Parts: sequence; C-alpha cells; structure tokens
Amino acid sequence: MDLSNSIFWMDGQLATECVEISNDPSSLDKPGFWVTVKSFEGDFQAARFKKVESAPPPFAIWERLQTDWISSQDQIEYEGNVEKVKELIAAGDVYQVNLCRTLSNSCDQSLLGLANLILQENPSPYAAYLRLPGIEIASASPELFFRREGNLIKCSPIKGTSNTEVFMEKDFSENVMIVDLMRNDFGQICKPGTVDVPRLLATEKHPGLYHLVSDVVGRLRENTKWSQILAALTPAGSISGAPKSSALKSIREIEGINRGPYCGVIGWSQDDQALMSVGIRIFWSYGDGKIHFGTGAGITWQSDARQEWDETELKAKRLISIAGASK
Repeated sequence: MDLSNSIFWMDGQLATECVEISNDPSSLDKPGFWVTVKSFEGDFQAARFKKVESAPPPFAIWERLQTDWISSQDQIEYEGNVEKVKELIAAGDVYQVNLCRTLSNSCDQSLLGLANLILQENPSPYAAYLRLPGIEIASASPELFFRREGNLIKCSPIKGTSNTEVFMEKDFSENVMIVDLMRNDFGQICKPGTVDVPRLLATEKHPGLYHLVSDVVGRLRENTKWSQILAALTPAGSISGAPKSSALKSIREIEGINRGPYCGVIGWSQDDQALMSVGIRIFWSYGDGKIHFGTGAGITWQSDARQEWDETELKAKRLISIAGASK
C-alpha cells in the first residue's frame, strides 16, 4: 500500500508522512498522531502520521464541474420517504429519523483544490481535507462530533436549519430530542453525575444558513479506551435519529444506499486529546472518477414533506455551487 500521497488537514494542523494504516479502533490507544475516518455504516480506518505542523493545506486549483449532479432520490421519492418515516413514528417505532440522499457527479481531479476553494468561499469551524489510499474527502463540516481534553469530552449536536434566524417549533423539539440521546450515549462512557448540557438551543450563523446547536459535556470514566468511546457515540445521534437503534434500522430500509463517510466521523486524536467532526457537508471520492455529496433532514411527526425536501436543497445549494454545475 502506497502511503506517500496521504495527507490530512484540520483546525490549522497539517499532517504528512503517513507511516501506518489500521482498521482496528484500539490502535488509537497507541502513541502518535492518528487520523480517523469512520463511515456511517461503521467501517473504520485510522492513519498514523509522523509529521504534524501548523500550516494551511497545500494549495491546488479546482476546475468547477460542468455536468449536472444526480440525486439518489428525486423530490417525489424523497417526499414519499418522509411519509414512510411519519408512518413509523405514528406506529411508535421511532421518534425521529434523519433521512438523507446522495448527489453524485463525474470528477477526474483531486479534491484538494475543492478543499482550498471551500475554505475561501464557505469557511466552517471543522473544515478538513483528507487523502488516504482509496478515499479522499473535502469537508465543510459545521458540527463538532466531540472534542476531548484529558477526561473532559464535549459534543455539539446540530438539529434545526433555517435560512433566517427564525426556526419552526419542530426544530426546537428535534434538537432537545437529540440532546437527550447524546446525554444517554455519554452516560455509557462518562462518570455518573458528570453529564451536563451547558448550552441548549443556541442559534449559530453559518455561511448561507442558521443552525440550532446545543452542547453536551461529561467526564470520562477512568481508563476509557478509544474503542469504547467510538462504540458508544457512533453514529452520531444528530444524523441517525431516536431511538438510535430503531432509526438506524429505518434508514437501512428506506434509503437503500450506503452513506459511506457522509454522516460518519472525520478527525484526529493523540493520547487523551482529540477533535472529531460529524461528516456532514462533505464531498468525497473513492478515486473512481466520481464525486459525491450528501444532504439530509431530520424527520419528525411535525414534518412537512415539501419543507424537508427544501431543507436538503438549502443545505446543498451553496456548496454544490462552489463545486460547480447544478443539481
């Protein structure tokens, strides 16, 4: 396996000189700077980099795409699937499901140029670029999956999206629902009594839209392993649903595709420090001449199918326009 072209950039840190690839989450317990990408379905890959420095990503040019994007679900299909989710909610099987679709296009260039362009035109707090054997990702993620500093851990789930500072009642209830889910997930790995919600239903402005964001914090139990943390928290509640197990079952049955790194995890860890993002607002490629982008919306009993489709359009519009061509 040729590791010479592997590279990672996030939060001002540039990692090069990859020396090891692992599919075992316990590898993160070993010394070194590890980069993690875990798919929504659970496929795990970690890379250990020898050289880490404060630097921007290498510069590259992006030629905007000229052909139209193809969606895995058109508007009629997506709205029909929203109604299917509402039927499951009415039956008591789930309370909320994050329903997604994937946009795909032809692409024969590296995503490094796109990552550069995104940083210029759509700056986001957890932007990242990753290239490992078999996968390349340009991320404009606005969502913190978790930050770890010693035994302190924090996540900031996003639920609620609008093109103004005004949100619907559905957005508030959905956010609270996912906060409860994340509190439960944190409870599996944190000391009793330490899980707290210091920020609830805050409005954050991001390029082209607004989000409702909350924070959940906790103190990890002694000797908690990285594999235990990832097992307890993935996939993130904000991009699966509640109850999580039932939501995941519904997603498998309704969407009919693998999300891959979309809605997965992208980030780094070193000893007891880490910064990991939720893999939303990302472009990815498997090196097969295709580029992909995912978009979705959280479905509750209050959901209007047309409005949910419009939300997926809103989330995709700005970044797709940066990459080029139309949906």
